[in-house]
Amino acid sequence: MKAATSTEPSLNRVIGPGLLLLFVIGDILGTGIYALTGKVANQVGGAVWLPFLLAFTVALLTAFSYLELVTKYPRAAGAALYTHKAFHLHFLTFMVTFAVMCSGLTSASSAAKAFAGNFGSALHLSLGEGLALTAVALGFMTLIALVNFRGVGESVKANVVLTCVELTGLLIVIGVGAWALGGGKGDLSRLGDFTTPSGESVALSVTAGTALAFFAMVGFEDSVNMAEETRDPTRIFPKVMLTGICTTGVIYVLVAVSAVALVPPAELGRGETPLLKVVQAGAPGFPISLFAWITMFAVANSALINMMMASRLLYGMANERVLPRLLGRVHPTRRTPWVGIVFTTLIAFGLIWFADLAALGGTTALLLLCVFTVVNVAVLVLRKDRVPHGHFRAPTVIPVLGAISCAFLASPLSGRATADYEVAGILLLIGVVLWAITYAVNRAMPRLDPNHLGE
Repeated sequence: MKAATSTEPSLNRVIGPGLLLLFVIGDILGTGIYALTGKVANQVGGAVWLPFLLAFTVALLTAFSYLELVTKYPRAAGAALYTHKAFHLHFLTFMVTFAVMCSGLTSASSAAKAFAGNFGSALHLSLGEGLALTAVALGFMTLIALVNFRGVGESVKANVVLTCVELTGLLIVIGVGAWALGGGKGDLSRLGDFTTPSGESVALSVTAGTALAFFAMVGFEDSVNMAEETRDPTRIFPKVMLTGICTTGVIYVLVAVSAVALVPPAELGRGETPLLKVVQAGAPGFPISLFAWITMFAVANSALINMMMASRLLYGMANERVLPRLLGRVHPTRRTPWVGIVFTTLIAFGLIWFADLAALGGTTALLLLCVFTVVNVAVLVLRKDRVPHGHFRAPTVIPVLGAISCAFLASPLSGRATADYEVAGILLLIGVVLWAITYAVNRAMPRLDPNHLGE
């Protein structure tokens, strides 16, 4: 099947190993760790580091599957492309595409609202929850779209700056923790305290905390959607992705240790700014407004990367005939998927304007865990498909363990909140309706390609 139509220009290959590494790190760091540390503490008490460590392990297993597939099929569209090649089911491919897109747009829209809130705090403005906050979020999302349209080179350069800022924020937390503990402050004995919610077993609390912490580890999968804009993706992806995931995993565990050592878990779990409390407790003289600015730029990076991913996903799947071909249009000058950028930005506008995104972090993780389960199975199915070039190959046991662990964390056995399934069900129902419309349109189109999925 063709990777691109003959009448469309190709995407611009400008991403090298350094830019790709910062893309992976910046996408994983994002908003999750800045907001979720306290919520995980509510689940497991002082042992908040353990769910992050387990989430890192599950993410690492799935990353091996992604590496085998992206080096085998170095094209945009990621999980949706792999699902299509493995199962050849238009419905399943469409739903995977829709689930990944929803997770990206929900994360980006949440980040836009968080950006607006931090923007108000940094400037000492009271934006509240009304029109002013929404207007700032919409303006910010428009800026993200313009950077995305300008070109992948400009987008990844912006990502470099924003990743350095958000990484600096987490290193400040780790540094403050080390300095305070070295000075006799804090209490490391809390790290072994499993204070669980009333009536829950320790094991269930840990798995529920892991399911929640997993939201902070997602993001590495976005990078495979940039394969057609990466130089020599088959060679550089394995080393870069594994380095990025391991780096963020170490950072997350160190942040969790610093947080719970300096702030009691019950206090850490109250409010929406847990890491700000850590800095205040460990270094009272640190300029708190500076940390607010750092947090603002951290969430900005999440929005930029997720919107880049969503537009490239639509581009890739339009060229695979899963979506209407219009969504695969590339701008002749900027060489960016401009129709996909416009389409995903309009959806993000709708989410910002109408949706209450406070509870969608768990839903985003749920959708991606379902997608990761499919990807881990797809690796095994596609072992029979040979390609003419060498590629990374994961040991068979790894995708098996990845599929089992992801399916478990997505199931009710993990202690996941019922609301996650309710929201995910609504989103997937919308996806079913859109699939029916897309399938009907594809069937009505002239059959230009013998591989057209409508057949």
